[in-house]
Amino acid sequence: MDPTKAMSILSRACPYLARTGLSALQSLAASGAVGVSFARGLSTSAIEQARCGVCPGHTGQSALLAKASQCPVVGPAIRSNEAGVSKSSKTLPAVCPYAKAAGNASSTASAAGSNTGSAAAPLVGVGPASHASQEAAFDYEGMYQEKLAKKHADKSYRYFNNINRLAAKFPQAHTANAANVVSVWCSNDYLGQSKNPAVVDAMKSALDTYGAGAGGTRNIAGNSALHLRLESELATLHRKEAALVFSSCFVANDATLSTLCSALPDCVIFSDKMNHASMIQGIRHSNARKHVFGHNDLTHLEHLLAQYPRSTPKLIAFESVYSMSGTVGRIPEICALARKYGAITFLDEVHAVGMYGPHGAGVAEHYDYDASLSTPTGQRIPRSVMDQVDIVTGTLGKAFGIVGGYIAASSSLVDMIRSYAPGFIFTTSLPPPIVAGAVASIQYLSGSQRERYLQQTHMRELKADLAAAGIPVVPNPSHIVPVLVGNAERAKAASDLLLNQHAIYVQSINYPTVPVGEERLRITPGPGHSNTMRAQLVAALDSVWGTLGLNRTVDWERLGGRCGVGESRVNSELHVGWKRGVEYVWEDIQLQQAHDYERARKGGVPIVPAIPETVQQIVSAAA
Repeated sequence: MDPTKAMSILSRACPYLARTGLSALQSLAASGAVGVSFARGLSTSAIEQARCGVCPGHTGQSALLAKASQCPVVGPAIRSNEAGVSKSSKTLPAVCPYAKAAGNASSTASAAGSNTGSAAAPLVGVGPASHASQEAAFDYEGMYQEKLAKKHADKSYRYFNNINRLAAKFPQAHTANAANVVSVWCSNDYLGQSKNPAVVDAMKSALDTYGAGAGGTRNIAGNSALHLRLESELATLHRKEAALVFSSCFVANDATLSTLCSALPDCVIFSDKMNHASMIQGIRHSNARKHVFGHNDLTHLEHLLAQYPRSTPKLIAFESVYSMSGTVGRIPEICALARKYGAITFLDEVHAVGMYGPHGAGVAEHYDYDASLSTPTGQRIPRSVMDQVDIVTGTLGKAFGIVGGYIAASSSLVDMIRSYAPGFIFTTSLPPPIVAGAVASIQYLSGSQRERYLQQTHMRELKADLAAAGIPVVPNPSHIVPVLVGNAERAKAASDLLLNQHAIYVQSINYPTVPVGEERLRITPGPGHSNTMRAQLVAALDSVWGTLGLNRTVDWERLGGRCGVGESRVNSELHVGWKRGVEYVWEDIQLQQAHDYERARKGGVPIVPAIPETVQQIVSAAA
């Protein structure tokens, strides 16, 4: 019998071998560790000395034994050989039920192996261990409390604030006390689409017509014309052949990467160091070989790619806008490396869709802004950056203001994921009102520049105001404003002061979302924030920084810099992405074009926010 197969049988009998990886099992098999020989020559004293860590009632040395000695099957044999203990009639299988089961399994495997070409005989005598009834059960609650205590001790425990956004007054919200109104400065509803009348009306109509739920999975009663229409809209937006909708983009990334890369033979994945947890999870679930390259480090990436022949399936996973730093992936350069070394590209545009490009398709579209503006939607633009990306993933839950995730790619790839991905197949599809709202939001933002223009201009003004106040902003060319604190406890204190003393909500960000020592406040100005609100935010941050004695930009400079703060511009540009020497993704001329387009579209109505009214109400009033 194949030794590896024999070890696999044994692993089902032994709780320690069951945790052992395939490579380790193969190594054990090759070393002749399979069989009943582990039980030979073991004395009672050796057994007692080993102390089985699984079975109750076995006493001896401290439980803090070496890992190898913890195994009730192999451990005693190791110590017996070292001590030169003589054989005893009372062997380990007589004492340890796991060893007895393993011995039976080994005998079965040996018997099966003697019959060449015959199927393995069923296991005999393998079952649950017999434990003394007086033995205490595992302390589950104690373990939970221990894990939580660790979080509290390192100050990474997460507190969820009770924030209730007010549709009629967004970006304002109330706390647990409805009378306590605060300004929200950290929402991922970047453009306020969750309360856009066009979106809300579409959702109300679908609710009245189709009800609240989808009724099943896409395969069973949950596949409607609305779902097909949404996927068509997404494919058109990204100029791809097809798209597939998931319950979230976390699921989309996990399901697509795990399904695709486990299907590709001997696939190797190259992942940016700052990739989102959903991509890391999908890569882990694929069981494919992976390499992590430095953030936006093209030299490192190419060095890793060059280690494999072009014929080896390879996938490069990266993002367009990195959510916690605001840096931008080097999409054209990475696509060029993919072509050179025979790889495919997987681009996460979660924090970019709706925000960039003339139609809101993301940063890949924005690289070819003029060509995208002049080419009919849905039509492929050969040699464009967006055309070079093989797989695009995005969300409906941020700039589009709803919920859900998706991929867009070739029709063959999308159909393969649709047919094989458990994360798509075995989950209830999105409710019709959600799908209808997503369709309305995509269509609206494909034709409107007003929200993007306001968001970008507010972001620029806020970054300039914070720089003037010495508040340390992590440099980036995107819409995200990360303010560096550098300590988890103090970041939480800053967030609490803003909320409790200044009626401003900005969530603190700590490990594992960002590395230890890079804790921050993540600010996302939107089209509904006014100049007055921005001035209040800057004054509040200045006050909090003074109260807590937090490092300002000059302090980080003296310390040598961190996360690009207090570092030379040349050094920072190596990691922030986008085009060298260009400060923002939305360039001045593009913002001017967006401004002129909107004024002409609305008959000369000025593009200004209003509080508490929203930009959408201004648009409706001017229509």
